[in-house]
Amino acid sequence: MRARHVYVLLHIFLTVGVLVKAFDPITTTVVIGIGATLGRTIYNYFRESCDSKWIAFNATGLQNDLDTKLFGQHIASRILLKAVSGFMSNENPKKPLVLSLHGWTGTGKNFVSKLIAENIYKEGMDSSFVHVFTSTLHFPHQSQSACYKSQLQQWIKGNVTNCERSMFIFDEMDKMHPGLIDSIKPYLDYYVKLDGVSYRKSIFIFLSNAGGESIIQTALDFWKQGRDREEIELKDLETSLSLSVFNNNQSGFYRTNLIDKNLVDFFVPFLPLEYRHVVQCAMAEMKARDIKPNQDVADMVARDLVYFPKSERVFSVKGCKTIESKLDYYT
Repeated sequence: MRARHVYVLLHIFLTVGVLVKAFDPITTTVVIGIGATLGRTIYNYFRESCDSKWIAFNATGLQNDLDTKLFGQHIASRILLKAVSGFMSNENPKKPLVLSLHGWTGTGKNFVSKLIAENIYKEGMDSSFVHVFTSTLHFPHQSQSACYKSQLQQWIKGNVTNCERSMFIFDEMDKMHPGLIDSIKPYLDYYVKLDGVSYRKSIFIFLSNAGGESIIQTALDFWKQGRDREEIELKDLETSLSLSVFNNNQSGFYRTNLIDKNLVDFFVPFLPLEYRHVVQCAMAEMKARDIKPNQDVADMVARDLVYFPKSERVFSVKGCKTIESKLDYYT
């Protein structure tokens, strides 16, 4: 439907351009004016804007994505669905939604951020209202921390001024220089407005490997006790996770006010993935590529990965991170 509308607009616009030559100067001026108006209409049709046409939360879509595309993360799925749904349905939140996702590489942290964006913004991760900061790329030099703090504040203020429903994703928080993230602490606090700008409808997501060791240890303890991983609850991880992150002097969250002042709404643990979850990832990737899912191929991909402990081979060292490249080899 949208393509047909665009075709009609372009057809009218081009027709007006051809007709310009057929009229006298006065009429031509009028026709050009009409053409300019149509041009603006076409431009506005394509341009993303901060309104319900481009930003509309799909709770059912998020739940379905978490149920069918994210594997082995029962705790994260439950927390994120409730947190995002509750926040997006609140017309007057008291503060921005602040989520901190923790776990080893390949467990789904970046993937979940993508799912959240796709179910809020029509353009998903390509939306001009979704902003991704990667520590090693955007903040590489500790000597420039003062400059980074100022830039970060300006970037966030400018983007939220442009659209209050902005999303900010900070990747590699474990590699961020300590103290830098505290520069945005006021924007995450319970303020109605700061310098005339309200940040209360924005979302901040932090991704980090920090705390992964304590998550893995808990998962190993449950496995050694013969307990099912689905028995692990948030209460088994949250306190130790926040403390390990707060006291890790190699992390961007080291002694941060964001934790000390309880501004992080949820510390979301991502559990290490088992063999069966890697198989599910491979099957899902085949489906996403419009390839008929093949259990034998999925098993070959899963067997090719490295697991720990070495003798028992319980958890995948890299989760599902290398599934795409492995699948290229086996298909």
